[in-house]
Amino acid sequence: MKIINTLQEMQSVSYPQGQSVGFVPTMGYLHEGHLSLVARSNQECDLTVVSIYVNPAQFGPNEDLSSYPRNLQRDLDLLGLFQVDYVFIPDDAMMYPKGYLTWVEVEQISNILCGASRPGHFKGVATIVLKLINLVRPTRMYMGEKDYQQVKLLTKMAADLNLSLKIVPCPIVRESDGLALSSRNVYLSPEQRIQARSLSQAWMQAQNSVQTGITSTAILISDATQLLLNAGARPDYVKIIHSDTLEDQSLVTCESRMLIAAYIGNTRLIDNCPLNP
Repeated sequence: MKIINTLQEMQSVSYPQGQSVGFVPTMGYLHEGHLSLVARSNQECDLTVVSIYVNPAQFGPNEDLSSYPRNLQRDLDLLGLFQVDYVFIPDDAMMYPKGYLTWVEVEQISNILCGASRPGHFKGVATIVLKLINLVRPTRMYMGEKDYQQVKLLTKMAADLNLSLKIVPCPIVRESDGLALSSRNVYLSPEQRIQARSLSQAWMQAQNSVQTGITSTAILISDATQLLLNAGARPDYVKIIHSDTLEDQSLVTCESRMLIAAYIGNTRLIDNCPLNP
């Protein structure tokens, strides 16, 4: 496993001709969700590259950039358990040098759901991921479906900009009680950790309701929102959208997906699941 700290070194890596390169972009503080992406890359690609970079451009002025959990040695120890060929660890001065002015924005998708609550977030995401793709030059990029809107946005970016890679969505990895793994879970107190279960309980309730014949998204959203409130969570949004277009739906179809964002204390968590009638 070779650690790379400069843009020039990453750009100069010469991959063997004909070999596939899997890429897992991360902000570090790795958990089993990240590692499942690395394992998938190991299975499907000849080489695996992981990046670790806490991207300031995707954090708002009142968000948790300074407190975002970091433990580089722990991350490297975990990656050492897998067949990782390169770990790319750039810094802010490299990625956003003095005078930096260029940004990537995927219109419409960037301004709804999490984008409505976090203005500029997806502009920062799209920009850094495109920069990393250009530096790493992967064949396939592996992303977790917990950040469902992000996966759809980056897939659209890749298609619109004719990028020669495949984005591979991978299933959400969860704790035994259903809580989706997230680096931000470390912020939760024991009491909040119990409250956080309400996100997965809300979509499981919706799934059960759909199976009983309820297809009105207004009813499903109202019930899910009430469950979150009863648990002590503060819903940011509860939406049922078309899984491809991300447009709101009034009735559940085989293409429906419930997306949830809620605050547990000061920690904002997200979750989602398909709803199949």
